[in-house]
Amino acid sequence: MIRIIAGGKKSDKYTAELINEYAKRLRKPYDLNWEFIEEDKLLKKLENWPFAGQDYVIVCDERGENISSDEYSAKLQTAFNNSKNIIILIGGAYGFPPEIRQKADFLWSFSKLVFPHQIARLIVAEQTYRAEEIARGSHYHHA
Repeated sequence: MIRIIAGGKKSDKYTAELINEYAKRLRKPYDLNWEFIEEDKLLKKLENWPFAGQDYVIVCDERGENISSDEYSAKLQTAFNNSKNIIILIGGAYGFPPEIRQKADFLWSFSKLVFPHQIARLIVAEQTYRAEEIARGSHYHHA
């Protein structure tokens, strides 16, 4: 299972419908578990986060590395193969402070553009579904 912790409020109705459409298609271990936390509470929680052990932590951040869908799929598969719990963090309006970004196993940038939280959440859901399909060898991803 992939745990996604997102800063801010739950997704609006329309975005939630799209995210749920991808979530319904996912199979273990790619299934998603969403947790929404107010931004200030999220930052407080992450201050004491161990960022070690069995967790492979991906932080979504515009300063991160821009990777392909195939590379994202490979990262997830490697983490699963190493029996890691995958945690994806999506920040609030101001992202994450440097000390949180530095603790992450991977900083993931979707592009040089900045996206609203709703779209970032949708990108994570769709790209995770795409990653699963790449790993399965399906024709959903035809690059």
